[in-house]
Amino acid sequence: MTHWEQLQQLDTVYSQRASDLYNGDEFPMEVRHFLASWIEAQDWERASRDSSQAAFLFQVLLENLDNQFSRFSQEKDSFLLQRNFRRYKQNFQKYQEEPYTLAAIINWFLVKEKEILNDAELAQQVQTLQVQPAAMELENHRQMEKRLTELKNKVEVMEHSIRSLEEQQDEFDFKFQTHKMDSCTEEEKKKQIEGLQKMLNALDKCRKNFLSDVTAMLNAADGLSSVLIDVELVDWKRRQQKSCIGAPDDTSLEQLEKWFTQIVECMFQLQKFLQKLDELLGKMSYANDPIPVLKPPLKSRVDTILTNLIKSSFVVETQPSMPQGRGPLVLRTGVQFSVKVRFLYKVPELNHVMNVSVSIDNTVSQMKGFRKFNVLGTLSKALNMAESTNGGMVADFRHLTLKDQKVGGGGKGINDLSLSVTEELHNINFQTQFDYQGLSVSLETSSLPVVVISNSSQQQSAWASVLWFNMLCLDPKNIKFFEGSPPASWAQFGEMLSWQFLSSGNRDLDNEQLETLATKLFGKQQSYDHCMIPWAKFSKENLPDTNFTLWVWLDGILNLVKGYLSDLWSDGSIMGFVSKGKERVLLKKKQNGTFLLRFSESIKDGGITFSWVQYSNDGNPSVQTVKPFISTDLKQIALPEIICNFRIMIAENVPVNPLCYLYPNTSKDQAFGKYYSEKTGEENPYLKYLKTKLVFVSKDRNGCTSVGEGPVSDLSPQDRDPPPFSEAGDDDDDDDVLFQRPEKSPMLFSSTIDPFLLNSILDNYGESTSQDSFSQPAPHISSPCFQQTSVEAIPPESDTDVHNALQEFVNSQNFLNSIEHSTPEDFIHVFQDLSYPNMPLTP
Repeated sequence: MTHWEQLQQLDTVYSQRASDLYNGDEFPMEVRHFLASWIEAQDWERASRDSSQAAFLFQVLLENLDNQFSRFSQEKDSFLLQRNFRRYKQNFQKYQEEPYTLAAIINWFLVKEKEILNDAELAQQVQTLQVQPAAMELENHRQMEKRLTELKNKVEVMEHSIRSLEEQQDEFDFKFQTHKMDSCTEEEKKKQIEGLQKMLNALDKCRKNFLSDVTAMLNAADGLSSVLIDVELVDWKRRQQKSCIGAPDDTSLEQLEKWFTQIVECMFQLQKFLQKLDELLGKMSYANDPIPVLKPPLKSRVDTILTNLIKSSFVVETQPSMPQGRGPLVLRTGVQFSVKVRFLYKVPELNHVMNVSVSIDNTVSQMKGFRKFNVLGTLSKALNMAESTNGGMVADFRHLTLKDQKVGGGGKGINDLSLSVTEELHNINFQTQFDYQGLSVSLETSSLPVVVISNSSQQQSAWASVLWFNMLCLDPKNIKFFEGSPPASWAQFGEMLSWQFLSSGNRDLDNEQLETLATKLFGKQQSYDHCMIPWAKFSKENLPDTNFTLWVWLDGILNLVKGYLSDLWSDGSIMGFVSKGKERVLLKKKQNGTFLLRFSESIKDGGITFSWVQYSNDGNPSVQTVKPFISTDLKQIALPEIICNFRIMIAENVPVNPLCYLYPNTSKDQAFGKYYSEKTGEENPYLKYLKTKLVFVSKDRNGCTSVGEGPVSDLSPQDRDPPPFSEAGDDDDDDDVLFQRPEKSPMLFSSTIDPFLLNSILDNYGESTSQDSFSQPAPHISSPCFQQTSVEAIPPESDTDVHNALQEFVNSQNFLNSIEHSTPEDFIHVFQDLSYPNMPLTP
């Protein structure tokens, strides 16, 4: 297989890199495609240094182009290819005097192709390494199942052995008693004694063998319980910890419950075998009997293993969470929360028998300065199978609340550790008592540390603490974690961020997005493996030239994605994190009207913007960017609708849509068409006679600005996004406004708008990535996607009807309430400014 064929089979990311490589005219992609085998068979590196070799390959290349031209001329559907190959040959003629230059160009392209293939191969190897742990985990589970099956088989064999031992002892006892009552000669007694001695020896051997089997079984059970408690259960707890902060890990307990139940059942069966030995010992003992010596330590081992298994079986299945909370482990005083505990030894006899009580902070009472709380609600519930979907033993606490304990004179304690409220960690604790088959064990388990807040404004900081703790700390009892919080490596931090986007928008961050964020934090590096992020840099220190932290910025974007952009993020329409420099490089290689979507770097609460490339009459590309849209904007109008109906004013005040192709080359309507919602007059009780269309219009000089040329740092002040639409200030752009609001926003100001407002024509402002806006009129844009929007006139039956309908609409109380500071006269003036003074109506 040729390298070219391999490139075509790569994933989208790498095939797109190959496509971008051939965007220019230096070496056409069609020549590379149709001459792939011959091109790769030549030594172009040598030809770039050897003039004679270069001249020879140059002539052969021209002959191959002629051959392709002849072949295309005989094919009916190859007219364009025929024309192109004739042009390619003419273009290559300029290398007639310096064929080694063309050889160097071709060699450069082949080297770049090899780099792409190597990167793809490396990514595949990394993916393989990621798959290997899953395969190893599956193999470990198979080994666990195999060992448990062997343990259960041993129990069945031992059950048969203990019965045989009992029968053998009963037979010996019967013959021994008969011997004592039988009157016979000395010779006969001697023979009977010899027979009894043989039976006793055999019995002694069986007892020793059985005790040896018990020892072997205990060794196997000890190894299994160690794997189950120290490996499988620990792995599950870590998976649960990561899942609390968005990781897509499996946290089901069915497999662990099955394993715990099986091994505990085997241990209780072994306990019965030892009790049976006590019965046999009570019936008969003899000199050097192994049972009195060997059984007690075996009984102690059984109890120890059973106790460890039972204690480890009591876990928190669902961590504490509020119904409307940001995520688990953030609790608010006075607000109900739920939590569920589970007992992994599933035994019907204990259904509704074991009562679980709940409390908070058993250890924090000795820690000076920590706040103290009382738990209110139903504080005791019995473990039962009714509250579990799969029949497990659970206690589901659904209506618990926390209340502050007053300290001293009614005030709250002062934290001597200098921790903020959202850095204080607390544990919810659960206790119960296990009494079954003679074994009594007190059980206790705790939730992961929770952060307790008193108002919703603390939720963002609290969630940051939850993320940081569960990303780095494996000890749930370490409630002083933030006294000296360790830094996070970039690998840990990037993985955690990726989980946040996965849980918010069903798509994690790809390598390029992560690299953009890493560059933003650490600057350009060969590798970010050594880079560390302190807790303060994540949640306390403001980003350069901003008044907000890294977490506040990221959290704003996450909320924007979750609330308004989840579908677009999930299907990959949003590039998201991309540097300004790379944005220019990507777009300037593309056709007129190609655009991409990215997140704003300067909006505290999250903003999204789009940039597009357009070409002037002389063929020079320029990249333009619109000011960011924030949640207030997207609450009114969905982003796909904005993209669909966006317009800029070009020469002669003609509104056109400059957005044609979503990067790299997907038609705008193909990418976003499934999200469009056409608004018609029939949906509006006030405008049902108006044929309207939602359009965003902005003049070049105010609506969008060109991205300046030259390299610009991603963190430099001049590279910041300008204010979003809803914060745009007043300029002299009243002529741009098709529907004016006091704040000069293109979006409707009311969060609860009347339906008819959705049909209003809105204005649009642009986002500038430089301080200068366009001062010259935009050049004429000839892209076929720029089509002037026309309003189809519906012939009116009378001018009186038009006047009456419009007057009724303007005087509507709903309309007046929706436009706070506007008057009916203002609105009529707006319609006149729209050049729609005689909007036709139908009766």
